[in-house]
Amino acid sequence: MTWTPAQDYETASRLAARRLFDAIADNLARKGRAAIGLATGNTMIRPYRLLADHLNGAGLGLGGLVTFNLDEYVDDRGRNVAPDHPLSYRSYMAERLFNPLAPRLGFKPENAFFPDAENPAGFDARIEAVGGTDLQLLGIGFNGHIAFNEPQAESEISPEAFAALPSRVIPLASQTVQANARLTAAGDLAAVPRQAVTMGMRQILAARDILLVACFTEQTAPLRLLQAGRVSTETPASFLLNHPSVEVIYTTDTITL
Repeated sequence: MTWTPAQDYETASRLAARRLFDAIADNLARKGRAAIGLATGNTMIRPYRLLADHLNGAGLGLGGLVTFNLDEYVDDRGRNVAPDHPLSYRSYMAERLFNPLAPRLGFKPENAFFPDAENPAGFDARIEAVGGTDLQLLGIGFNGHIAFNEPQAESEISPEAFAALPSRVIPLASQTVQANARLTAAGDLAAVPRQAVTMGMRQILAARDILLVACFTEQTAPLRLLQAGRVSTETPASFLLNHPSVEVIYTTDTITL
């Protein structure tokens, strides 16, 4: 695991955007295809804007780019929330990254995949069909979750079983609901769905490279647990310690490690 300090959010965003651009460009050049796992949340807003600028400036043909988002909220009927839901991650991605891409680049909206609450196994099959993701972008929850793989007590599940968890619908931890309400819903707890469909630990850990970006003070505690070096189901991000290629970019003006 490589730890990359950045003096502030802008610096971290520029580093992350360049890392994403390089992964897309390198894989397209070598294979004619790039499969990139994407995350949402406030941390990724600026990196995506900068990534779109990099891609547009380079004029890179994106016909071979396939993306897989980590998660989506689920409504009361057990379906992905509609794109017009105020917290829809599909709409977030369209606004923050996909729509700003110049049409001449040839990115195909149908190549942007999200886990499906009604068929999460189908999402996993799509990832496997392209040979897995070349780079997976991650944030880290204040409780140490990655995607919406929430912490579980060590008495409830073995590390091996946790690492093998597939994409699935799960209830969100109360800390996650509270944090997301504060950060994305103006403090309105009722606006945040209580379930989400998430990419599984198995699919995340199968990525060839992983990039985690952190910029909130509240992420200090879970990052320190990573630095402590102990893998635990109670800190899902700690499973990244078993991965051969992980970079953590963190902001030193908000996070002290």
